[in-house]
Amino acid sequence: MTKRLFIKTYGCQMNVYDSVRMAELMAPLGYETAGSAEGADLIILNTCHIREKAAEKVFSELGGIRRLKEARQRQGGEMLIAVAGCVAQAEGAEILERAPFVDLVFGPQAYHRLPDMVARATHASGGQLLDTSFPPEPKFDHLPPVAGGTGVTAFLTVQEGCDKFCTFCVVPYTRGSEYSRPAADLVDEARRLVAGGAREITLLGQNVNAYHGLGLDGAEWRLGRLLRELAAIIGLRRLRYTTSHPRDVDATLIAAHRDLPVVMPFLHLPVQSGSDRVLALMNRRHTAEQYRRTIDQLREARPDLALSSDFIVGYPGESDADFAATLTLVREVGFAQAFSFKYSPRPGTPAATAADAVPETAKTERLAELQALLHDQQRAFNRSYIGRTLPVLFEKPGRHEGQLVGRSPYLQSVHAELPATRIGDIIDVTIANAQPNSLAGVPVSEEALA
Repeated sequence: MTKRLFIKTYGCQMNVYDSVRMAELMAPLGYETAGSAEGADLIILNTCHIREKAAEKVFSELGGIRRLKEARQRQGGEMLIAVAGCVAQAEGAEILERAPFVDLVFGPQAYHRLPDMVARATHASGGQLLDTSFPPEPKFDHLPPVAGGTGVTAFLTVQEGCDKFCTFCVVPYTRGSEYSRPAADLVDEARRLVAGGAREITLLGQNVNAYHGLGLDGAEWRLGRLLRELAAIIGLRRLRYTTSHPRDVDATLIAAHRDLPVVMPFLHLPVQSGSDRVLALMNRRHTAEQYRRTIDQLREARPDLALSSDFIVGYPGESDADFAATLTLVREVGFAQAFSFKYSPRPGTPAATAADAVPETAKTERLAELQALLHDQQRAFNRSYIGRTLPVLFEKPGRHEGQLVGRSPYLQSVHAELPATRIGDIIDVTIANAQPNSLAGVPVSEEALA
């Protein structure tokens, strides 16, 4: 009997990857993925703990799902509700207490046991199950081979966990310590994804460039060496990776950017602050000058490299001078994209109990000033491509009839008038118009329109 599975995914690309794998785990048990929660037999909220008030947003979502479950029960049916991911890991017991209608709560290291948990919940007469353990064996050893066929672009988790312990971050507590998957498993999974239609693969990790997995030759491989192996896969046209830490950019990774055209010239490298004093308080273990030197080395190796980054303003103790140092770094480095946020405490992190909190009004003012500068840089970067030609990997239909949308090497959305048969192709497009968050253009060759 076919059952319906709905997964709502919050947060990072790694959660997207995890949601795909959970769906693959449940498929042999007769679960087909559904586009909405209505009518689903199993609903999974795959949560993220990074953003402010993450847990409260989950409880708000659960309120609506509870009504769906009650309606199903009035009709004589059953519905299982699960909360997965990082909020589940951090606040699992509270979820079960505040939402007794939730059947399953499990962390990101336990989802390989999902079929067993569902079977137990189905036969447990309404008993709740909690699994937020960090098993000694990697979950990847218990997952089935990736199915492929996920689309033109795909994610591949190569590394999980974090040993950096930045004072503002919950990831080491929710994802555990660093683990790198063996290169043989990653090459096999990448080949399956390409065989299933993927033309671009993004390698994922909490600190993806801290990768140090077992190589095909029995030696330890870093990310640069892994990129070289993956770049040789026939049919794979593009490689990206995220998220990186400045301390783990080594010579082999810089050389990969120099030598491998398949590695896209766009790098997300979070810096968080331009102040050495704040960076030390954050336990980032790099300075602003070290970050600048790393960028210089990358741009020397790949002159067309564009950058994205993360910034936190209003970290406890941040002064006006500290914030000014961040603005200086942004002006000197220049970013094609960036994500910026006001600091908000995460329970259980060292910064949550730090003194010298920055007033909310100062946070708001600083964030507005920083975002204005970053938005100006992004608009200028996009406008610089008007009249120039970019290779675009087209992924899906656009908003208008006869239009496709794809990504440039710099992760910009690009719209063009093209037939649907060109989805999955890389086509040279001359950019005619630039918006803050997207580009529009015309295919260079009339053959592309055929």
